[in-house]
Amino acid sequence: MGSNLCSALPHLPSLKLVAISPWALKGAQSDQSAPNSCLVSPTQQKHLTLQVRKPTFTTGRSAFFPHDFFFQQAPWSQVYNMNLVAELLCLLACLTAVTCDRVYVHPFNLFSFKKSTCEELERHVPEGKKTFVPVPIESQTSPAYEDDLNKDKLEALSRGGQGQQALSYLKEFVHLLGVRFYSTLREARQGQNLLLSPTSLYSSLVSFYLGASNQTAADLQGLLGFVPPSGDPDCISRVFGQEVFSILRMIENLVKSRDEELQFSKMLCLFSAPGVPLSLLFVQDLLPSADAVYARAVDFTNPSEAVKQINAFMDAKSKGQSRCLLTDVDPSADLLFAVDVRLAVNVKEASRLKEAQEFWVDSNTKVMVPMLSFVGTFNYKTDASGSFSVVEVPISKTVLLVLLQPVNDSDVELPLQSLAWLQQLSPREIKLTLPELTIESSSDLQELLANMELPTLLGKGADLSRISDANFTVGKVINKAFFKLTSDGRGQTEDPTAQKEDAVFLDVTLNKPFLLAVFEEKTRAMLFLGRVTNPLARGVKASIRDGKGGE
Repeated sequence: MGSNLCSALPHLPSLKLVAISPWALKGAQSDQSAPNSCLVSPTQQKHLTLQVRKPTFTTGRSAFFPHDFFFQQAPWSQVYNMNLVAELLCLLACLTAVTCDRVYVHPFNLFSFKKSTCEELERHVPEGKKTFVPVPIESQTSPAYEDDLNKDKLEALSRGGQGQQALSYLKEFVHLLGVRFYSTLREARQGQNLLLSPTSLYSSLVSFYLGASNQTAADLQGLLGFVPPSGDPDCISRVFGQEVFSILRMIENLVKSRDEELQFSKMLCLFSAPGVPLSLLFVQDLLPSADAVYARAVDFTNPSEAVKQINAFMDAKSKGQSRCLLTDVDPSADLLFAVDVRLAVNVKEASRLKEAQEFWVDSNTKVMVPMLSFVGTFNYKTDASGSFSVVEVPISKTVLLVLLQPVNDSDVELPLQSLAWLQQLSPREIKLTLPELTIESSSDLQELLANMELPTLLGKGADLSRISDANFTVGKVINKAFFKLTSDGRGQTEDPTAQKEDAVFLDVTLNKPFLLAVFEEKTRAMLFLGRVTNPLARGVKASIRDGKGGE
């Protein structure tokens, strides 16, 4: 077939591939439809130039593959005999016959700086050098610099079709990186409850990207999934981090926009060593990423006192909701970064069972836990191999809860890297019983990166000169996630199945360890990903290194 395709090539117009959708390359592995993309035929393009390679982000001994493929110009002779190229050219030939209304844009270009913007930034470098020294954490008054910060939040992107493309790609990057972080944590915390927020972790990396320069900025950009199609590392190939923040914040705002039974909040704190100046512009850039941003000075050389002060500060600012964020600090650190993201949902459509039910922590251990009952038409599937089942439940107007439970006591650690587990669900009449949940977990992004063999990314050699002009060391980068699921029982009777006598309900009971994922309903962006091994064990604040902890 390849030779027939090649013989047909002289009859094709000269083409230059601007970009190609990942859907086209995934083929039958994806159930998503390809976007209505089109190819450009420049008058000066004399021959097709195409090179296919998978972008690799490398630090130390590791390699990270943030995106599917991208394309660069290269001599045709290098790739002419490749089977993959023949298949791609077949695709190109087919696409040329299809009418399209826009050029498909490479995902990097949806976020990158324009040349004029870069030139403007260079002219205003002195403005970016304005610094301030945070007030001591003991201070009881609101510092003046917090009043001076620009409180205007960035509005969501208004790019029409490109805005939707940007959201689609960013959502995929968040999922892939979140799953990789989850895989790292689950190996270190065997048998424990686990929860993380992929959007929050991704946002934390974007924060440091905004404070990075030179190779550190390029490395963070690669880890975030944005590899420039030209490979050019200069300013016009820099991802515009503020636009990424804008989309992430838009997703979070959608969560809390339409439901009074839901509470969502996000707080970010920067704790610096006494006398260390911070860039005012950097802190301003962080404002769109959270509901509240604080900067305070802490003496890390007294670790036990620093832990008490930071925990008390976070507790006070969250009005008693964020407690015991830290157990220790690095006395040699100059900066500690902490994010606390919380979601609590009161499900009116659920009922709380009158008596506690059995939950099997393992084959020999059971606990009695309060349970919730959901009855309705929910999306459901059992995978082809019969190893796990998936049920998708709307728990508010803006949030979906997806529950994965192993079948026949198979391993609770199911493959999540692919999005296939979220596909091909079909509506079923279901009576769902699951534990009432209060689960939280803290993770240190520094340790996650170290376990991914990226220990120097935010280490002592990192160029973070846009955060401070001082020579400083980043300590812990804490991300705390909290999720609560409960019901006051107002929305249903104890046994709502009695109201549908003709319906045949599938009984799904989660009474052993299971996985959960929380999505924003409109964008399908993943807010939380976790594992429940014991509903009575609220959370974990352990170090990855020792794997200890729990409460």
